[in-house]
Amino acid sequence: MRSGSRSEMGMRSYQQFIGGRFVAGSGTGSIERRAPASGEQVATYANGSPADVDLAVESARTAFEEGPWPRMSGMERAEVLNRLADLIHANRERLVRIEVEEVGKPIRFARGDIDGAVGLTRYAASLAMQMAGLSYTNIGEGKTALVTRDPVGVVALITPWNFPALILSQKVPFALAAGCSVVLKPSEFTSGSAFEIAALASEAGLPAGAFNVVSGYGATVGDHLTAHPGIDFVSFTGSTRTGSRVVANTSRHLAKSSVELGGKSANIVFADADLDAAIDGALMGVFFNNGECCVSGSRLFVQSSIADQFIAKVVVRARAMKVGDPFDEDTDIGALIDSNHLEKVAGFVRGGIEDGAELVLGGNVAGGMAGHFHEATIFDRVEPRMAIFREEIFGPVLSITRFDTTDDAVRLANDTAYGLSNYIWSKNIDTVLTVAKRLRSGWVQANTIIDGAPQLPLTGVKGSGFGYEMGQAGFEEFTQLKTLLIQTGSRTPVFPIRGGQ
Repeated sequence: MRSGSRSEMGMRSYQQFIGGRFVAGSGTGSIERRAPASGEQVATYANGSPADVDLAVESARTAFEEGPWPRMSGMERAEVLNRLADLIHANRERLVRIEVEEVGKPIRFARGDIDGAVGLTRYAASLAMQMAGLSYTNIGEGKTALVTRDPVGVVALITPWNFPALILSQKVPFALAAGCSVVLKPSEFTSGSAFEIAALASEAGLPAGAFNVVSGYGATVGDHLTAHPGIDFVSFTGSTRTGSRVVANTSRHLAKSSVELGGKSANIVFADADLDAAIDGALMGVFFNNGECCVSGSRLFVQSSIADQFIAKVVVRARAMKVGDPFDEDTDIGALIDSNHLEKVAGFVRGGIEDGAELVLGGNVAGGMAGHFHEATIFDRVEPRMAIFREEIFGPVLSITRFDTTDDAVRLANDTAYGLSNYIWSKNIDTVLTVAKRLRSGWVQANTIIDGAPQLPLTGVKGSGFGYEMGQAGFEEFTQLKTLLIQTGSRTPVFPIRGGQ
């Protein structure tokens, strides 16, 4: 069953969503979700089992092999997806409340997530109408070839806890637009919006079995799903460690995979930048979404000639940031996802101090509040040998390193195991283009940060993974090519005719 948000209908409770309806599932017990900001229980999800996964995969396979969805025209699929976008928009505040309750993010950022989900779904609908192949008519006398693009089949999608509805919308609508059927495993921390959107998809007219959701833990539901022989493609967003396990699981049955993993992005500020914009970009880069963001600009590199003045202004602005109740419209930093993650972030801060970085702001778990809050924290004079330079903290902690030359900036930026995103602040187009070309990351932005549009693909290199999300490239991940070669007219025999035939 599905109840409303706490403020409307009490605590929410969700069963598995399989075959177009909520079902009890076969797992034992349930997963309780407590709001990271208050400690109050806000939802329960089914504790999924391998048998639940099997049932969902079977439902998705039947929908793909026998159901109408992959055989509908692109226009018909687009109509359903646009109705889904309308329903997400109509339920905006309900979904926003769920995101705030379960994730702990400030409400204004949650609104941006749901608006982003609407835009992604509408864009995917447009791609459903544009799915096309190629024809070759000049490959030889009497020969014509068609290269068609077909849905890849049954896809497993695994989404993280930091952007539950938004990252779901970077995957699910694109898979559906291509004609695939879906089995989604959301994070066990933040499953609510996945169930809500699946129910809305059914309301929008999506055929039963085309979109299934199974909640549960990675060691049971996640591993069984990604290793399942009935899955044709796996798209995963999460940590690099878990992504490696996902790829190993898919290799058992040679399924295609796409993994968007961790990051340790560089946010590079040159002396000729618009410094007011770059200051705001420095704050946005690391404190947006409580710092729980894979494309966070957590390593700030500032050119030495402006460093003292620039860093001082960043500290003043950060000191004024409000940490607290994520439902407060003025809150800048909400609660971290759980107590274990809060302790992990605090451990990185202690390590930075022990390693000799200069703590210039914060550094403490925020006291006087019931939830999992951490102060906005800034370190200066961070060196590449330090863990806070090298490892993904995933919290409101900024590490600042000074540089002299462009070569220094590029070397420092590329000195990481990751390669998801990087940011450049400069008004010199030569600097922007030259540095962007040399940075080893799938995403580079100049004079803006954590920005984008549904049309723009996101990918990683090195430890940040491979494959694409969003854009035409993200859509094509859910397709496969098929070549049809046709001979017309007579065909010259390859072997001579013998024996009087």
